[in-house]
Amino acid sequence: MKKLTLSIVLTIVFISCKQENTSKKHVDIQEESKEQTIPDRSQDFPKDIAAIFKAHGGIKAFDEKNTLIFELSNPEGNEKHTTDLKTRHARIETDKFTLGFDGNKAWLQQDSTYFKGDPRFYHNLMFYFYAMPFVLGDDGISYEKTEALMVGDQSYPGYKISYGDGVGDSPKDNYFLYYDATSNQMKYLGYTVTFFSKETSEKISLIEYSDWNDVDGLLLPKTLKWRTYEEGEVGDVKSERTFVNAKARKERPSPDIFKQSAVKK
Repeated sequence: MKKLTLSIVLTIVFISCKQENTSKKHVDIQEESKEQTIPDRSQDFPKDIAAIFKAHGGIKAFDEKNTLIFELSNPEGNEKHTTDLKTRHARIETDKFTLGFDGNKAWLQQDSTYFKGDPRFYHNLMFYFYAMPFVLGDDGISYEKTEALMVGDQSYPGYKISYGDGVGDSPKDNYFLYYDATSNQMKYLGYTVTFFSKETSEKISLIEYSDWNDVDGLLLPKTLKWRTYEEGEVGDVKSERTFVNAKARKERPSPDIFKQSAVKK
């Protein structure tokens, strides 16, 4: 399974809020020639992490999926994301631009300078936020119990997520998964930002996973809320994103859709 290569660029999150509708975009799906037997990896993780996966449908159910599609909701127009879950090739479509990752390079196709971000940073950014907690089952990850997160009078136990040297573009990034001890559902994600540098960061940003949708048997987020977080204190909501029209399919997407040459000019 592909290694987690999430590198967070906060300004790009807000740029994505402006993107145009892509509800009419087309995604080619290719049928698998035959069913493959998918092993259950639940025993490969700490007990608490396996329980979190189970509360969201199970890591085996996620491993059985090959395509994840979702849209970022925006009054000005939605932004459609398609990801091959096995290769992590990606395609993002709007009426203003299309960008993607074909396994070799991240690319951008547009008629103007509407998208001002870096495709390398953005092509999988929102995918990793959306595919939580399952992407925390990728290879090369280490799990360590960490201090619980206090939100008001509620305590959420947590795990620190780190990566081995050479894993991904930013192995110095750290993530903090906090969950509800009763339901085992994920509740908060903390993350540090290294911007592809080799230096670690102590500043932690925090996302609240406030509600969920059943997407073809997987419990995936409906709304993400970025909260202020200073000196261990969780504050007000700074911004939020809503996901719609999500699908998790067993069929593989056609590899051609991730190529820049597939974009109609």
